[in-house]
Amino acid sequence: MPARLIDGKAIGAAIRTEVAAAVAEAVAAGRRPPGLAAVLVGEHPASHLYVRNKARACEEAGIRSFRHLLPARTSQAGLEGLLADLNRDEAVDAILVQLPLPEGLDSRRILGRLDPAKDVDGFHPENVGRLTIGRPTFVPCTPAGILELLDRSGVELRGAEAVVVGRSDLVGKPTALLLLHRHATVTLCHTRTKDLAAHTHRAQVLVAAAGRPRLVTGAMVREGAVVIDVGINRVDGVLIGDVDFASVAARAGQITPVPGGVGPMTIAMLLKNTLLAYTRRTGQPA
Repeated sequence: MPARLIDGKAIGAAIRTEVAAAVAEAVAAGRRPPGLAAVLVGEHPASHLYVRNKARACEEAGIRSFRHLLPARTSQAGLEGLLADLNRDEAVDAILVQLPLPEGLDSRRILGRLDPAKDVDGFHPENVGRLTIGRPTFVPCTPAGILELLDRSGVELRGAEAVVVGRSDLVGKPTALLLLHRHATVTLCHTRTKDLAAHTHRAQVLVAAAGRPRLVTGAMVREGAVVIDVGINRVDGVLIGDVDFASVAARAGQITPVPGGVGPMTIAMLLKNTLLAYTRRTGQPA
């Protein structure tokens, strides 16, 4: 029986509706709306598209969007100065710095200059550390979206065999930690793992986030597994995931499509994190 699709578009839309309702309630009570500042350096086309999409999503949810579009020649000191201003700005509850930054800018140092209470991407070392010990403030948006997909699809994580393929700081590692904190038994693999199929075939929950098109095939997947495909790869002008969808869907119990799976969740969770930052800074529930 073919796998059931996990519809990230529908789940993401539900979360965005929930955030919009909370913002509208806060504004109706006489409070200012939340504010999100997006900082983009350079002319990377995909980054400009992402920032526009995030700004549009903010507007639809009633969140004020402050876009700071800087030239690629922006200096380290200039960017750090802008972040210092945004950290102090009372109208800004949340800050995101769109990655990647142009060559010559130290992204780790930049992310370390964010106020952790406004770091809605969850990249500041303090937020990374809090996630590691199981006391997160802000969870990176894509891993947070993965957990929402699993929860809202009725997937039981306690005691489950979970395998994450991909060890990036932005997706793989935090996803593995989130699953571990939910009492799954977690194996973290990557593209240099020997006999990758031996690990993936054990997984009841499999997250593919290695950035390799069609890395995971049907023969590598356990019958009835839940498969979350994080990959976004453009091959011959077509977007495909890290999972060979046709062969894996024939064996899996549930699976996310590409596009339409994890992708819509990232912006939805950004809005949810922004609302969380707002409520914590104002000291009142939204």
